[in-house]
Amino acid sequence: MTIPNPAPKTASLSEAPSNRIKTATESTLKTAIRTHIRTHQPTLLTLSRRIHAHPETAFTEHRAANWCAEVLREHGFTVTAPAYGLDTAFEATIGDGPITVALVCEYDALPGLGHACGHNLIAAAGVGAALGLAPYASELGLTVRVLGTPAEERGAGKALMLEAGAFAGVDAAMMVHPCPFEVADFRSYALSTLAVTYTGRSAHPSMNPHEGRNAADALTVAQVAIGLLRHQLRPEWRVHGITTGAGTAANAIPERATAAYEIRTPTAEELREVRQRLEACFRAGALAIGCEVTIEQTAPDYLDFRGDPALTALWRANARALGRPEPSDRPPFACTDMGNVSRAVPSIHPVLDIGSGACGPHQPEFADAAASPEAERALLEGAVAMAWTAADFAATVSSA
Repeated sequence: MTIPNPAPKTASLSEAPSNRIKTATESTLKTAIRTHIRTHQPTLLTLSRRIHAHPETAFTEHRAANWCAEVLREHGFTVTAPAYGLDTAFEATIGDGPITVALVCEYDALPGLGHACGHNLIAAAGVGAALGLAPYASELGLTVRVLGTPAEERGAGKALMLEAGAFAGVDAAMMVHPCPFEVADFRSYALSTLAVTYTGRSAHPSMNPHEGRNAADALTVAQVAIGLLRHQLRPEWRVHGITTGAGTAANAIPERATAAYEIRTPTAEELREVRQRLEACFRAGALAIGCEVTIEQTAPDYLDFRGDPALTALWRANARALGRPEPSDRPPFACTDMGNVSRAVPSIHPVLDIGSGACGPHQPEFADAAASPEAERALLEGAVAMAWTAADFAATVSSA
C-alpha cells in the first residue's frame, strides 16, 4: 500500500549549516542523508497524520504498525510482521554491515486521549531516519533495524520484545519523543503496575448486612492506609491509582472491588521497597473487613532509562547543527519501557520541543499539538538527527 501525498504543508526541512559539521566527508554524507529524508517528507507527514487520526491503544495498533511496515517494505526493507510474539510488532531491516543500529518506533495511543503523547511523531521519525540511512547503509558499514514496538503506555512492549530477542546483536538503539521542552540526556522513573482485586460476600444492606463482607470497604481501608503511608515516603517516590470497580448497586453489599495502582521511583532498585509497603496496605484492607485480596503485576517493570554518554554527545552535536533549541537538564519526569532497552544496549531517548507551551503529554491539548506544524518540523529534524547520529556512531566504531 502506498501512502498518498498529504495536502500542502507548512512544516519543512531546510538545509543544514555545513560549517557546523566536523569534516568535509561528514558534511557531504550528512547533506546527502538529509536531502534523502527531504524527498520522503510528504510520505512521513502523511504517515504521522494517519496514525494521529486513527489512535489505537496498547496491543491493538494494527493499522499503525501496518502503515509503518508498508512504507519501509516499499523502500527495500525486509519486513517481518508480526514479530517477536506480538501481533502489532514488526521488524524491518536493510543493509548487512557489521554495526547494527536499532531505530525504535512507538505508535500506541492513550485510552480516551488519542495521541496525547505524540507517538505518531515517534513512529514517523523512526521510519524517516531509516529511510535516510537506507541508501548509505553499506557505505557506513551498517545494518539498520527498525523495530515497531507496541504498548509503551501500558504493557511494556519493549520489555517483552527485549526478552524475545528483538535487540539481540544491536550495537546502539535510539528514538525521539515529543515534549514541551528539549532534552538530550533524558532520564526517567522506574515504574511498576499492580492490579488489586478484593473478593468478599454479597448481602442485603438492611436485611442481613451482618452476613456480608464489603469488598469496596476493604479497598477504602487500603486507600486510607496508602494516604497515610505517603507521609513517610521519600518525596521522589510516587504512588497513585484508581478504583476500577466497587459494586453495581447501592442496595447490595459489593462482593468484588478492583483497583489499578502504579509505583514510580528514580531507580528500579527502589521499586521493591515501595511495592512491599504498598502491598501491606492492600492486605490490611482485606484483613480489616474479612475479604480475600489478590495483587498482580500487570506488566514487566519499566526500568529507569540510562542514556549512553557517547551517543548522547553525538546527538547533542547533531541537534545543535540542525538549529534545534538548546537542551535543558531535567530530573526524571516520565516513565518508558525504553529504559529496559537502555540496560541491555547503548541507547538514547532525546526529547524534542514541539511548541506545546505549558501543555504536556497526557493532556488533551497535547494531542492537538502533536499534529501541529511545529511538531511536524520536530519530526523531520528528529529523523535527520537520528540518522546523523547513527552515521557518526558507525564512523566512530569503525575507526576504533
